[in-house]
Amino acid sequence: MTVATNWTPVGPDLESIFAKYDDPLGALSRAEIPAIILRQAYDPSHCQALVKRFIDRGLIRDPAVEAGEDAPKRIDIGTSLGTKGNDKEGFLQHSQETHALFAQLFEGYEDPVKTLYDCLSRLAVGKEVMVAREPDGRQYGPAIFRTHYIQHAYSPHIDHVTLREKRFNYEVTRFEDQFAGVLCVQNSTHEGRSGQSVLHRCLWTEEVQPHIAAGTFYEYAAANGVEKYQVDLEQGDLYFFNTRCIHEVPALEGNDPRIVLAVFIGYSADDGQIYVWS
Repeated sequence: MTVATNWTPVGPDLESIFAKYDDPLGALSRAEIPAIILRQAYDPSHCQALVKRFIDRGLIRDPAVEAGEDAPKRIDIGTSLGTKGNDKEGFLQHSQETHALFAQLFEGYEDPVKTLYDCLSRLAVGKEVMVAREPDGRQYGPAIFRTHYIQHAYSPHIDHVTLREKRFNYEVTRFEDQFAGVLCVQNSTHEGRSGQSVLHRCLWTEEVQPHIAAGTFYEYAAANGVEKYQVDLEQGDLYFFNTRCIHEVPALEGNDPRIVLAVFIGYSADDGQIYVWS
């Protein structure tokens, strides 16, 4: 685990979090902490059962079955604003289908989407957490399962509907800050190593963007003494982080894919609502 000297997350449970911060999401918005981590927020045995269900239903490919070179390195179960947002009507229609799928997909097990929302609601002091929606009431996808296969990686980047994607025709652009929530469903492990997210204590600015675009962020970080934290998760662990902080996921090793349940979160200090989408 790579831990910055002074920049460490808060956790591992709600009692410990509130013992340190009256408003943990406010601290996250100011990048005072790299992450909020809730250990074993979801039952690991249900994670394993859901992965088997996803494979049995053909929602993700079985890593035990040899795949060709053209096999996708990432498979989503859910609706991604990042990939479908250029077609707003198509995105909103697909989101309805995701709501219908998730209404029956977890039958017999604890609902991981509800678990994530419940945890966020308890952290959201004085604010109401809800699925993101347009003014006419149409909802976005509530969450997304992302399955990443061997060698899939995310280089240093940010996620933000305005700063990065510039989707000004969506209601979620009203929020100043954007967070992510990630529940570990399955790790990809090889020789004891697993691909885990790395968060850098560097909020995106126009000054930083050229280094991200040119692939020289590591040099920039070294020259400026940027701290970092590696978030090591086990099945059932849940964490939240500020997506304006530069972050990355190294290339995955091993045959088993890395599977997470993920959401984006719209937050503003002066807004009584928090919107969640995928």
